Amino acid sequence: MRKPVLYFFLAALVFAQPVSAQRNLEVGLAVGGDHFSGDLGNWDGAVQWNGIRPAMSITFRDYLNNPKRYITRALTTETRLSWHRLGYNEVDPTGGKSGIELRNYRRGLNFRNDLFGISQHLVLNMYREPFQPLYEQKFFAYSFIGVGLFYGRPKADLFNGSQDLSNRYFFWEDGTVRDKPRGDVSGQVVGQDGNYETDLYDWATEGNGLGQEAKVLDKPSPWHVGIPVGFGIRYMVTRELAVGAEFSYYMFFTDLLDGVSDRYATYDEIGKMYADSTQQYLARYISDPTGWGSNGKAGKFTSRRGNPGLPDSFSYFTFEISYKFKRNGVRRSYVSL
Repeated sequence: MRKPVLYFFLAALVFAQPVSAQRNLEVGLAVGGDHFSGDLGNWDGAVQWNGIRPAMSITFRDYLNNPKRYITRALTTETRLSWHRLGYNEVDPTGGKSGIELRNYRRGLNFRNDLFGISQHLVLNMYREPFQPLYEQKFFAYSFIGVGLFYGRPKADLFNGSQDLSNRYFFWEDGTVRDKPRGDVSGQVVGQDGNYETDLYDWATEGNGLGQEAKVLDKPSPWHVGIPVGFGIRYMVTRELAVGAEFSYYMFFTDLLDGVSDRYATYDEIGKMYADSTQQYLARYISDPTGWGSNGKAGKFTSRRGNPGLPDSFSYFTFEISYKFKRNGVRRSYVSL
């Protein structure tokens, strides 16, 4: 976790060096929530209401040179540094249901991914009077599209303590998480400890293809390319201070932000990946935590784990406060995005 945070703030420092020499710089701080759309979920609709997680971003605007001193630009750019906590747990009670009443309880997957990114946006500003300063117009709208690079490794909460088979969870049909296999009368309810200790990218949990074309998806890249699009409104409180709200949607070229994409790895495939028997049993459990998902073979009813044809995405809703910084000693320019 330390390296992504370091990269995140180093990018902010590197970006701040060239823009400090420009005439203007508007910095916006936004907080809100995101909603992940991937292979995990228990709701029948498109919105997984218990899949909403916190997020925040810092956006740099108005840093380009303005030789013609326009009142505002209709088309401009912005740079955004963002953090998004993505996650879902398929064994959590939701919608008044629990245990095997849940659509995907028998699969029992969970993940959390702290996604750090930097993106560049092309912004279209929409305002009424092109020659009137925005602080006088007060309200204006905007939309954008961009491209970004994001870093994130999905992790799962699969052990009550250290990563050891003696600490694994057992998922019972009544929705409880216990320390003994189903049917063992000595099993105690322990619940999940909320510590996402298992890095899913470190384990071979999925296969791809069947027959001679079959292979194991091993250690995906933690770097992901995304396409953000969005729109919002902003209100100019003063010449420098503004508040706003924004809704955006981030589409990715990967289906592995949640560590779930294709089919369960077969026991033979896992055996070829790990020579040590303990590692093999760990990989089997991490791939299929409940034991209901796979019988160890690639079959019609037990092989599906996700849908590789649908890349991952998430929506992002925020409230923002921004401030325009100006250099001293130059004539004011009320350029605003």
